[in-house]
Amino acid sequence: MNRARIIAETAAQISRELDAAAIMVSGELSFEGIETGGIPVYYISMRPKSIIDHLVSTGKDGKNPIKELGDQINREAAGNSDHLQQAAAIEYVLGKLEDGIIVGVIETRSSSSIIVHNLDENPLIKAMKECQERIKPEVMSAIMKISFDIVLTGREGKKIGAAFIIGDSEEVLKRSHQLILNPYAGHDETYRNILDKRNWESIKEFSQLDGVFVVDENGIIQAAGRYLDVDAKNVDIDKGLGGRHVSAAAISRDTVAIAVTVSESGGIIRVYKDAKEIICMECLKPAVRYI
Repeated sequence: MNRARIIAETAAQISRELDAAAIMVSGELSFEGIETGGIPVYYISMRPKSIIDHLVSTGKDGKNPIKELGDQINREAAGNSDHLQQAAAIEYVLGKLEDGIIVGVIETRSSSSIIVHNLDENPLIKAMKECQERIKPEVMSAIMKISFDIVLTGREGKKIGAAFIIGDSEEVLKRSHQLILNPYAGHDETYRNILDKRNWESIKEFSQLDGVFVVDENGIIQAAGRYLDVDAKNVDIDKGLGGRHVSAAAISRDTVAIAVTVSESGGIIRVYKDAKEIICMECLKPAVRYI
């Protein structure tokens, strides 16, 4: 029996015994003909750098290759775990996974690893649930799905950024003003409901406008193209982030709203609560379900 087959069968056996919610694979490991007991297999995008790549780049400078290999294995193991956690969190947000155990299989050109991950302990999912203490879960989920779509597809072939301020909308509106005429003013709630997927295209269209979306806790859009009148002093965010992120963090400090930003340049989704960045998520391509 070849190495790949042994790894796949071992992962499948662990998944069955743990009654896992899914198997997530980063790599090209095939599960064809392997009994998973009905547990679905998802293929996620791979991390780009392998141990061999690292050895080639570091083996020329006189460093001890054995120590370098050990150090890199430790780094790669930690990176693989983080990669799996983020991929699992994205699938959770997209509604493809529920709470439970995930068995991950990570392959590089030089090594393979099997990771058992409890979604209940996933830090990104925990942060999502923190937000849901203030906002209806379905509203937070819809905002995140729209944000992923903006990152992955942009608008008319161009990358765009966006910001959504959700909850405590009366206070947010008091602390902001329109940069342009509010495109949602006077419209029935049917056309402003973020839970209705038929409205998502117009939301993505208005994402191209300067300013932010203001959304109430029930998912009704109150305004787009809104400028936040906030004092950004003492707001501690990563250096290099623009005014959209600074003002989003500040409004989450001054109100009980949750702020979600989409970076135009890096495709990173960030969530701010009480002026703190509680989620920073690189938007990977959605996993492909195999079984």
